[in-house]
Amino acid sequence: MPFAGEALQVVAELAANAVFHGLVQGRDFRLALRLDPSGALRIEVTDARGDRLPCIPDLGTADAESGRGLLLVTAYVDRWGVDEAPAGGKTVWAEMSAPGRVDQ
Repeated sequence: MPFAGEALQVVAELAANAVFHGLVQGRDFRLALRLDPSGALRIEVTDARGDRLPCIPDLGTADAESGRGLLLVTAYVDRWGVDEAPAGGKTVWAEMSAPGRVDQ
């Protein structure tokens, strides 16, 4: 997988966010990776805190204390978003096309 390094960075950031922002005592997060036949990758991280949604910081605010990791995610992926998950949780997902391929 030629974009494995970038995918690893996205997984690390989304997993770290789940631990830091989505932790509920006694509940873990779930990671799912799906590779389709074209080589496109979908990364999903589900945590228990649907009330804490990710957001990208205002780039004009140099002293923002969080959110910069999502700037990295945005730079590496074609698209990302958030879906509701069971039991009040959320799933943050990101999709990366195979190198050299641009989805329409």
